[in-house]
Amino acid sequence: MAGFCPQVWMAICLAIAGLSGSASAEGLLGAPAANPPAAASPPAQSAPAENTPAAPILPGSPTAVVKPFYEHIGLEIDPAQRGHFVDPAKTVLDKSDALRKSGQGECLDPNMALDNADYDKDAIAKSFKTLESVNGDAAKVIVAFVVAGNPHRLEWKLKKVDGDWKISDLLSVTGEWALSQYQCE
Repeated sequence: MAGFCPQVWMAICLAIAGLSGSASAEGLLGAPAANPPAAASPPAQSAPAENTPAAPILPGSPTAVVKPFYEHIGLEIDPAQRGHFVDPAKTVLDKSDALRKSGQGECLDPNMALDNADYDKDAIAKSFKTLESVNGDAAKVIVAFVVAGNPHRLEWKLKKVDGDWKISDLLSVTGEWALSQYQCE
């Protein structure tokens, strides 16, 4: 049952984003259903989805905004990167900075983008998948990866501000937490 819950949460998130039936969504959730509808089956000559190269990340896209947080661990708590965030995430990060500067301790884990897992660059690189959904001036980027045999799924929420995508929240589907819910005071 424990392995079932994260898949249910991901299915709910993807359904809300309108992505539950796509092949990309199936790749993030695991194997497709045993009896998928005939229309959803790829032609016999097609290569499996796992062997299909990932689409290039377009500069300025929501995925391009999120990707650096997996290339440079702890970037989300770096005050120099605050320009990539808007409220409610920006307010939580600013309060965390103030708490750290006051000497009263830390509020946020520097591995938030990793769902608080240990950093294993090779394991993340081998299993890293993204799924982007844009709806007007709002976007979601679902990130999935496996570390030490444990699957992790995060949802990055973004808003378009003055033509640029900014991160408004970060949620862990597997850990059931959201950056916007932290009280760093």
